[in-house]
Amino acid sequence: MTRNWLFAGYLGTLLLSPALIAALPAPTPPGIPTASTAQNELSALTVAAQGSEDGYSRAKFPHWITQSGTCDTREVVLKRDGSNVVQSSSCAATSGTWISPYDGATWTQASDVDIDHLVPLSNAWKSGASEWSTADRQAFANDLTHPQLVAVTDNVNSAKGDKGPEEWKPPLMWVKVKSVYKLTITDDEKSALASMLDTC
Repeated sequence: MTRNWLFAGYLGTLLLSPALIAALPAPTPPGIPTASTAQNELSALTVAAQGSEDGYSRAKFPHWITQSGTCDTREVVLKRDGSNVVQSSSCAATSGTWISPYDGATWTQASDVDIDHLVPLSNAWKSGASEWSTADRQAFANDLTHPQLVAVTDNVNSAKGDKGPEEWKPPLMWVKVKSVYKLTITDDEKSALASMLDTC
């Protein structure tokens, strides 16, 4: 129950009932840390004012690259996060079931599902990624090793936009991704994350 609450809660689903949260599947993105590990990682992050968005473009984070054969990153995550996913010969998901942890909605059409970057690309840009090489930004945008990519309801993902944890509530995975990539956090981010992790 606690782990499901953390996964649902950090994504801003505080309006979900406890029964619905308990019914959600266990988190599927890899590398979600324990609360104590996240607290240690949080204390090691560099606090800095958010940088400028000047020069930012999603195109500077090449994403949905080929992972194997004809399968790109999006199709890999759809397969990983869905149930009974059937893929065509070109690796496109033709059927399956996806439960979005953002809102608890269930979808059976891949077109209704977005693959969200938990730490948004624009947030990463303003937190240090503007200094990275294109290859480093590509690795970040297609990261299947850490809890950075998750299949979610498309319009809810759009509503999330580039909000940080002070507005969107993502404790465990946000800290992990920022830690792995040595991105900075603002005072507001750190305060929100510390408060949430203290309740774990």
